[in-house]
Amino acid sequence: MISRSATHAQWMGLALDEARAALSTADVPIGAVVLRPDGTVLATGRNRREADGDPTAHAEVEALRAAAATLRGTANDDGWRLSDCTLVVTLEPCAMCAGAIVLARIPRVVFGAWDDKAGAAGSVFDVLREPRLNHCVEVDAGVREAECSELLRDFFAERR
Repeated sequence: MISRSATHAQWMGLALDEARAALSTADVPIGAVVLRPDGTVLATGRNRREADGDPTAHAEVEALRAAAATLRGTANDDGWRLSDCTLVVTLEPCAMCAGAIVLARIPRVVFGAWDDKAGAAGSVFDVLREPRLNHCVEVDAGVREAECSELLRDFFAERR
């Protein structure tokens, strides 16, 4: 049996692939993957703010939209709810993305690097585990953190 941490590390590899793909459009390299309960990929997303000229085109939002669209009209269609899925993302979600995660009813988020400037999963805010909201999310943080952080650090170092 594969351990949970090994599985999370494998999933993060998929999110890192998406993050690297964002580099081709000069977007901040953040990638996300939505997984079905059995661990298969339902949808992926990467930052597309620069590519699309859309301030909401964060990796998590792109992945959530794609996941909901994939499920629409299937036997697993529960409307916009992704209540059996896991979201894996290379950077701690911001407040906008954390809000979208809560509204999508994602039960679990796995992320790599902490965002000490805008994170909303425990560093600056903790939207995902806010007890006053109608849904709380399990958070597994720091998965392949060094690799996720390095990708972002290198991206910003090249632009300075």
